[in-house]
Amino acid sequence: MPSNSPDYYAILGVFRDASQEEIKRSYFEAAQRLHPDKNIAAGETELFLEIQQAYEVLSNPRRRNLYDATLPPEINANSVVKHEALFSRPNLVRLGEPQLIYMLLEVSPREEKESLPSPPLNICLVLDRSTSMQGDKMDMVKATAIQLLRSLRAEDVFSVVAFSDYAEVIIPAAFSSDKKKQEGRIQMMQTSGATEIYNGLKAGLQEVRRTVDPSRVNHIILLTDGQTYGDEQACLDLAEEAAAQNIGISGMGIGNEWNDIFLDALASKTGGSSAYISKPKDIQRLLVDKFNALISTYADDVVLEFQEQEYVKINYVFRLQPDGSAIAVEPKIRLGPILRETSLQVLFEFVVDPSALVEDVLTLLNGSLKISITARPTPIPPIRLNFMREVHSNPSPEPPPARILSALSRLTLYRMQERARAAADAGQFDAAARHLQNLATHLLSKGEHTLAKTALFEADNLEKMHAWSASGNKDVKYSTRALLLGGVKEK
Repeated sequence: MPSNSPDYYAILGVFRDASQEEIKRSYFEAAQRLHPDKNIAAGETELFLEIQQAYEVLSNPRRRNLYDATLPPEINANSVVKHEALFSRPNLVRLGEPQLIYMLLEVSPREEKESLPSPPLNICLVLDRSTSMQGDKMDMVKATAIQLLRSLRAEDVFSVVAFSDYAEVIIPAAFSSDKKKQEGRIQMMQTSGATEIYNGLKAGLQEVRRTVDPSRVNHIILLTDGQTYGDEQACLDLAEEAAAQNIGISGMGIGNEWNDIFLDALASKTGGSSAYISKPKDIQRLLVDKFNALISTYADDVVLEFQEQEYVKINYVFRLQPDGSAIAVEPKIRLGPILRETSLQVLFEFVVDPSALVEDVLTLLNGSLKISITARPTPIPPIRLNFMREVHSNPSPEPPPARILSALSRLTLYRMQERARAAADAGQFDAAARHLQNLATHLLSKGEHTLAKTALFEADNLEKMHAWSASGNKDVKYSTRALLLGGVKEK
């Protein structure tokens, strides 16, 4: 293919062996983003015409065959991002029992961070204003919302929704105009009523959708101090709708009463994360940190699509950075964002059944990475993944890479608190206490004395009272999660 000829597969963001259904789906997704009726930005009409031309050729079998004959050999190299995979062992061993193998996947920009543009934002703050938020919590939420409003750039879109048992749009989605008037509306927010997250989330999603744009970071930040009742599944369904439009959701819980399992699941649907705010004074720091992370977004969505391999199971997936979080294992796994200065790092745990070890080489993962980059409105060509390990009769003496050993060491601490929580939920309080005592031992060996004391205190509570303290399970969970981001102090 001549160097000046368009690559229609790259324009649509599909592989050369894509099915007609995949080509059609990719075209419709791109057309929705770039249709001239929706986008008037300079150059986007030309991009839409390019996508239309690519579809007209590739959707016609005869024209596609003629076009394919002009193509040079395919090179599986993405010009936008790079990826690397490290494994906990160089080979698998023929055993009569299941065995574990871990993979650390890292995805990062190819471009220099200085040359990467900072994307405009389309952000909605969805703020709980139920009665329990009165006092210091609401005062700090208002002050921080005003601080974020004042920090907006001319190209950013910002909205605020307040909710209790009904939702109210405090600031409609729009480019910043009369900030004094908007600040006054924030200051006038009053607490009342109960917590119904669905109402707030629905209103927030509507605001983001009003100005949704693939060249922006489209995101909802949900902040609550309570549990919602009866509308959890409706909230999760909304999150799936948001994910389909590349709208992220992050959740922040204040104090002890909110449901962290639910907030984790809600954020995970979109590749987002949840955070624990133990004291009102921390609201400002965590909200500002989240806002700054969104501004530094390079790719706002990395999705792993894969085909299940016989006798090989992806048992557990955890994002180490930029935001530590367990990730739901689904046919499409939303791995999360890539930041300008922080690569995406995800740890996979595979369980391999003995029946899979018949051949000399085993495929662990066969699939692709699909990446959405805010600075590029056209689709990004996917990255084909095919990770394999040799199968030997004896284990290799070669040690695991230091990076994956470090990641596994930190993740082990988080998994211990998960096991403690699962045991406590099942009423096995002695077992839960033992898991926490084991966690405390490991934390002490790594110099984490304060967190070790917290774990031992909660172990004592579970043994004697058959319950966590008011903030115990969240303190242990989010503190061990934080160690995944910053590492631990070696003794």
